[in-house]
Amino acid sequence: MHGVISRWYAALLYLLAWLMLGLATSALLAAGGAGWGASLMFAVPMAIVYANATAFSAYYVCRAYPIGQKHPAAIVGGIGATASCAALLWCAIGSAWAALIRALAPAGMAIELDAARLATMFALGVILYGLAAAVNYLLIEAERVRQLETRELETRLMAQDAELRMLRTQVDPHFLFNSLNSISALTSIDPAAARAMTLRLAGFFRLSLGLHADRKVALDRELALVRDFLAIEQVRFGERLRFEAEVSPGAEACLVPPMLLQPLVENAVKHGIGQMIEPGLVRIKAVRAGSLLRIAVENDVDPDTPCRKGIDTGTGTGLENVRRRLAAAYGIEASVHWGREGNTFRVELALPAEPVELNVEQEA
Repeated sequence: MHGVISRWYAALLYLLAWLMLGLATSALLAAGGAGWGASLMFAVPMAIVYANATAFSAYYVCRAYPIGQKHPAAIVGGIGATASCAALLWCAIGSAWAALIRALAPAGMAIELDAARLATMFALGVILYGLAAAVNYLLIEAERVRQLETRELETRLMAQDAELRMLRTQVDPHFLFNSLNSISALTSIDPAAARAMTLRLAGFFRLSLGLHADRKVALDRELALVRDFLAIEQVRFGERLRFEAEVSPGAEACLVPPMLLQPLVENAVKHGIGQMIEPGLVRIKAVRAGSLLRIAVENDVDPDTPCRKGIDTGTGTGLENVRRRLAAAYGIEASVHWGREGNTFRVELALPAEPVELNVEQEA
């Protein structure tokens, strides 16, 4: 089905409108001297017949003369010629139907189609066909706009997905580069520790490969990867590196972009704990507050260390990566804030709380 009858409820409304037109025509004929019975028997079937004719004919004529691709004169001429032919055919069918009613119906049920009534019927047929064509043009244009919006949305989603993939691929080389430097430094002073760190690094990437297949993962899986990362770093730092995680009930099941926290924890180790002589703490706090998931990554810093350009200012690789990934995934619904207070540097993330169960239902 096409045009104005592309959906069942649209077809029902379309036929109902024509039925009302048939009833109105019956009333006009009855007011003109014809009986109510003859008027209803003639006008209602003729309205239904013309409704079906214009529903299909006008749609294909509008397709043949698209607005914007044909000259306006050609469109008017094409629609006018088709409307005239359809109206003439309608008048011919009406004459035949009136004759059949006169031959078969009881006395008083006949209706006479004189020249004036036929002329009125022809003019009405042309006008109704033009209205049907106008409605079809509106529907075709609405469908075209909807398709353009759909294609634009698909293009934006593809671009967003490409950006997310690009940002995610920046994480592994950055982390791998730092880890290999650490292993290289350990090989000369502690070969056993270098071997242990190499094995942990292999296990870390084995787990991270599974996360890269997902657009989002549960927070508890992301924290498991952070713990593996810190276990690698503890081979190098030993007791100098401590870690705590405080996750409120409900937060661990919320979805986050994979490898979101790892760059922040890596910054905390490299620029915080790594610059301290005394032991330092890396802490992650996560709480679900209504429709938001709030995550804070904190680390101790040396009080004598000045502010670090690119880190405390938010222009470092890790913070910039996290900021852009959140913007690409959530737009203005997510935010990143950071700052140093005394001996603590903190990064706070706020993003929509998406439970794993809800996400599964939406994908189903």
